[in-house]
Amino acid sequence: MLDFRMETFLTVCQCMNFTRASEKLNITQPAVSQHIHFLEKHYNTKLFRYEGKKLKLTGAGEILRNASLTMMHDEISMQNQMQKSEGEEEIRFGATRTVGDVLMGRILERYLEAYPDARICMIVENTQELLMRLDEGTIDFALVEGFFQKNEYDHQKYSDENYVAVCAPDYIFSGQRGDTSGGMQGTVNSGKSVTVEDLFHERLLVREEGSGTREVLERCLDAQNLSIRDFKKVMEVGSLQTIKELTKAGCGITFLYETAVRDELKSGTLKRIILKGLDISHEFNFIWRRGSIYADRYKELFRRFSL
Repeated sequence: MLDFRMETFLTVCQCMNFTRASEKLNITQPAVSQHIHFLEKHYNTKLFRYEGKKLKLTGAGEILRNASLTMMHDEISMQNQMQKSEGEEEIRFGATRTVGDVLMGRILERYLEAYPDARICMIVENTQELLMRLDEGTIDFALVEGFFQKNEYDHQKYSDENYVAVCAPDYIFSGQRGDTSGGMQGTVNSGKSVTVEDLFHERLLVREEGSGTREVLERCLDAQNLSIRDFKKVMEVGSLQTIKELTKAGCGITFLYETAVRDELKSGTLKRIILKGLDISHEFNFIWRRGSIYADRYKELFRRFSL
């Protein structure tokens, strides 16, 4: 059982405020301070520091936070294991929306063929939400397309996926900077080189903040000193399927993983926009809390998912 002082420490890490932590734990602020002081004395190091009026973790505090989150996660997993029936197979995991919508159907179909009695709980959310659920212990592992701190999570690469810009086959570009008709099947080709800047007059259909799909685009633009805000019109949509339908209807352009639009590109209901200087691929990763005592189990599940 996780020491109550460690629970206080993790709550302070979450709130970064002693008063709010005391309110959340329903204990006094002096009690919170006493718990933190005990841990600092025990580990002979400072766990927090103030920068002005803002509370920050020290390097030692960050180490303890990561270790404590893993211990809390493993304790919850252990309790679930203890409450299961003898020989019962149960997995609790998360998948980001692209992974969930595009890959998990066939992955779980194969898994259930091999383990027909398995109890499975899959949560589909964006990357940031899944990382939070991993930290809280409500899921054991996750398949994500987004970025994560590799010093906090162990991981194994599931695949490398291309990231592309797409539009409707007859989409009329506002900028009119080149003929977008014709070209190769499954692409929009122009007489001139098309750059990301050429698309800024278009409506960009994009996932919500916290989405791995969106973060890939944001980082790519940032590397060129550009931003999503450079697009004249931006529409945020939390559903991958809705983004595809709106794009097919000519309501704007979007950036998605090629695997998510492979059928549409093949059928011609969407076409790829070939962009100069934009050749992106990104990893889909199987992740769990770093240092977990269940690492061997997660590696075995990764092997089964990859067959």
